[in-house]
Amino acid sequence: MMGSMRQLVAKIPSKHRALILAVSVGMAIVLLLPSEQASASRSSNNNALEVGKRYSLDIPQSEQQLTEAAATDLNVLALETEPEDLLQWASLQVQRGDVLSSLFRKANVSQQTMLAILDLGDSTKTLTKLFPGETLEFGLNEQGELTELRYAINKLKTLRVSRDLQGQFVAEELEKEVEHRQQFASAEIKSSFWNAGIEAGLSDAQIMKLAGIFGWDIDFALDLRAGDSFSVLYEANYVDGDFVGYGTIVAAQFQNQGQVIQAVQHSDGNYYKPDGASMRQAFLRAPVSFQYVSSNFNPRRLHPVLGTVRAHNGVDYVAPVGTPIMAAGDGRVTHSGYNNLNGNYVFIQHANNIVTKYLHLSRRNVKVGQRIKQGDTLGRLGATGRVTGAHLHYEFLLNGVHRNPRTVKLPQATPLQGADRELFIASAAPIVAELQTKERVLLARTAP
Repeated sequence: MMGSMRQLVAKIPSKHRALILAVSVGMAIVLLLPSEQASASRSSNNNALEVGKRYSLDIPQSEQQLTEAAATDLNVLALETEPEDLLQWASLQVQRGDVLSSLFRKANVSQQTMLAILDLGDSTKTLTKLFPGETLEFGLNEQGELTELRYAINKLKTLRVSRDLQGQFVAEELEKEVEHRQQFASAEIKSSFWNAGIEAGLSDAQIMKLAGIFGWDIDFALDLRAGDSFSVLYEANYVDGDFVGYGTIVAAQFQNQGQVIQAVQHSDGNYYKPDGASMRQAFLRAPVSFQYVSSNFNPRRLHPVLGTVRAHNGVDYVAPVGTPIMAAGDGRVTHSGYNNLNGNYVFIQHANNIVTKYLHLSRRNVKVGQRIKQGDTLGRLGATGRVTGAHLHYEFLLNGVHRNPRTVKLPQATPLQGADRELFIASAAPIVAELQTKERVLLARTAP
């Protein structure tokens, strides 16, 4: 074969043989040189490794070491970015009639995965109580597996379920940072405290909170007069610049029948007067949320049933049957029974030789000897015993002598003491001054 090829080449003229040799040498040189395309490809690969990643300045000793180092860096980069950058997100809004399993099916997530998430504990049990309009967000990886699940519990908290480095699900609650902005409101009472609060821009909950702060000093059903006024400093809560609700009442002032009462919140969450005395008293002024008083304390009252002059040693509060009756103060139940005169009744012995009595209940919730706290429910308002209508008859005795529950001087709760009191007085003074300044500014603006 090789001999015949040589004979064939020998027959080619010498001039042509020289031309063929020159062309062959040139093609060999071109093939040995690196092409532009190959050079560009290597450059592109190097740039891909360098983008978005800081690499070591140590130069690998071989091409194999270079390949291994680059692969390691790429794996680290993928681990760092997959939760956000590489997931496909599906957002599903809960519709009426939806159950959790149907939402997982719509997101192409298996029921086994759903059960694994629910098995994480109490934090994920909230997913079984979804309401129409709420949203579940499913983050799936390239293989279609659930990598992250998000559920907004409320405006502040989000439940996030994600996989750890071992591929196991973990649950956590993410809470947004809340910005507290201080705001001011003030109003004069013209028709009712409630209407004045609404006019001042307060929410229903804030109005009730304000009544609770001053409830030991002011009877909001009977003591208010037209011309009384109040001012309040409170917090408004914002998340990401959006209003999310009202916060605590920082300080408040109430002018009632010429008397000025001020309250400032302490770090313990309770409210105190600027001198450190507690706003809370040892006894509630009224042990029931009533509609009106049908009969006041009167030592010479004409009895409505017997028609004779008999002392009315308490106050009758009218309210719907079933209204909760609260313990006026801490103490011990000495009597809990029934008779034809008092109907269902409860007597409580308090400290400092004080006894309170609660008559005509529809039912009793306490037993003799039971220790109770102020505000505990003793029973429900009713019309048992010798009565003409449903009401609570309430008596207050000091050293065995009946006193008018609406006017008797009630003992105060324990005030702040020592260094705690001094620190509170120092911090309360500028808050009260700010409250009064804002009130004067508002009056000046609204003056005719």
